[in-house]
Amino acid sequence: MHTDLVAALDIGGTKIAGALVDGHGRIQARTQRATPARQDGETVMQAVEQVLGDLAASPLWGRASVLGIGSAGPVDTSAGTVSPVNVPGWRGFPLVERVRAATGGLPVELIGDGVAITAAEHWQGAARGHDNALCMVVSTGVGGGLVLGGRLHPGPTGNAGHIGHISVDLDGEPCPCGARGCVEGLASGPNIARRALADGWLPGPDGDTSAAAVADAARRGDPVAVASFERAAQALAAGIAATATLVEIDIAVIGGGVGKAGDVLFAPLRKALADYATLSFVQRLTVVPAQMGTDAGLVGAAAAALALRPDTTAAGV
Repeated sequence: MHTDLVAALDIGGTKIAGALVDGHGRIQARTQRATPARQDGETVMQAVEQVLGDLAASPLWGRASVLGIGSAGPVDTSAGTVSPVNVPGWRGFPLVERVRAATGGLPVELIGDGVAITAAEHWQGAARGHDNALCMVVSTGVGGGLVLGGRLHPGPTGNAGHIGHISVDLDGEPCPCGARGCVEGLASGPNIARRALADGWLPGPDGDTSAAAVADAARRGDPVAVASFERAAQALAAGIAATATLVEIDIAVIGGGVGKAGDVLFAPLRKALADYATLSFVQRLTVVPAQMGTDAGLVGAAAAALALRPDTTAAGV
């Protein structure tokens, strides 16, 4: 058993979390700060440094041999930079270099948050034991990552598996990314809610217009809410089937807020998948909910750091 710990950062538009993770994916110390997402880049970096300072104050810090970062993207792992859409102060920000400096030269591995969650689900979650998997985060956006041939497959810049921007509707709405009819435009939480409202769904007396509220309405049988989730499920099925046909995955794991909708999403998704994943080699494809929950980003950043550094080992990565 490899006793060293891995330091991990999970950086998003809302919070910056840090942890020390052991070789079995268990968190031994944790801390977090709010992300000053509307501030300048240096202010955001100060919050990262505060999280690192908290971790460094732990008596366990000396056992950390490597640090993994999972960040909202886009990221560029080849350059060590991040440009998170929801943190405008960071554009091409040299995060790897800055974190290495702040930790006194600890080796740093950077990945996108979709790849981090994939690493976590493959190491300790729903994709464990599968050599070829797609893991997705369906929430405000739609991201993902791939495991191919038993190994994490982040791609040259760390963005492989970004299923949210596969086009599944040739004549669909323009996407902010510049393309048209992307999975994200049909299946993200805000777009599920937007479509339900546009088609005549009426929120309850509390005025909640979130995708979770649409899911509740769909559970109660509201036909417009049901239809919006069916449309999202169809888009996800088309994207998942395209991915499976291209690289022969046998499981797709869905996490994020929309993934928590349960049967409202998974029943129409499995039905639609049968319509799209039709070739013999993709017919055994299964779709399951994610298991790792809110710690997935931290555990995944640690898993990826272990998986991507040849000089470190951990049980089952």
